[in-house]
Amino acid sequence: MEKETPKRRPRRKSEAATMADVARVADVSMQTVSRFLRSPDTVTEKTAEAIRAAIAGTHYVHNLAASHLASQRSRTVAAIIPTISASVFADTIQSFSDVLDAGGYQIFLGATNYDPDREEKVIRGLLGRRPDGIFIIGARHSRQTTALLKRAAIPVVEGWDLVDHPLDGVVGFSNRKPMQSLIEHLLGRGRRRIVFCGALIHGDVRAEERRDGFVEAMRALIPEIEPRLVLEQDRGSDMEAGARLFERALRDFPDADALVFSSDILASGALLTSQRRGISVPGALAITGFGDFELARHLNPALTTIRIPASDIGRKAGEMLLAAMLGQAPAEKRVDVGYELVIRQSA
Repeated sequence: MEKETPKRRPRRKSEAATMADVARVADVSMQTVSRFLRSPDTVTEKTAEAIRAAIAGTHYVHNLAASHLASQRSRTVAAIIPTISASVFADTIQSFSDVLDAGGYQIFLGATNYDPDREEKVIRGLLGRRPDGIFIIGARHSRQTTALLKRAAIPVVEGWDLVDHPLDGVVGFSNRKPMQSLIEHLLGRGRRRIVFCGALIHGDVRAEERRDGFVEAMRALIPEIEPRLVLEQDRGSDMEAGARLFERALRDFPDADALVFSSDILASGALLTSQRRGISVPGALAITGFGDFELARHLNPALTTIRIPASDIGRKAGEMLLAAMLGQAPAEKRVDVGYELVIRQSA
């Protein structure tokens, strides 16, 4: 007696839809669906609409892993930032994400907490996911991390720093030059007893460069006065730290007539402390920040600061990385987005 051929088990509703399901609903071949998923512009608009409707109706999710194995491209990018808890990099990452999303790429996000060892660990882990490119905020890395990035043989764009010899591409600004603009402005307002207040976190070279820029500017513009510094090391860079630095500055330099902070967050904490103390700003004391975060313009008095085009950094870095991943030579590999002195009521 001839055995009956077993019937194919019908797919349960709870099981994931397949490409065959999409092809059946759209009334096209599986090859056409596959071609549409790889490159939508290779099918007619009528066919594309039918496939999109079928995908929506069947709740089909494309198996990207299989496509990546076939094409050797993951259509993903790794973005690495110093910290997620602070909002200072949010505009950069948003603009970067917008550019990459329009180019058909998804982003993996990692945070280093300004720790070189953790940076190496994060990069190693993200490279294991085989991204097509990397965007990393910061351009100073350990020897091991530098070797990892070079061996990855994929495009790398660094941001928020401006080094002469980047790993691949860099989009950033000088952290030293803006300090001279601030000092010149304060001198023009009759301030001379100027104090730099900074929170230095291990691995955050940008704050160190702002300190160095302050020292250089003071020695160039007021050589007869030794630069005055009030610094904290690895104690955080929040508003509470700004309040501590404010109190120390007035204790160590009671004749100070201007305080230059390494970030708007610190300056904001100092400004609020001055109000609690009944110290007039800018009457008795001028206060400046760095960054032009949203909070700076809403304080009373509003904060004089250095504006960094954070969104431009993300957009230009995204465009540079996208071009490199598509095999196109970018117009520039070292982009200086500059800065702007924003004069408000605090100084």
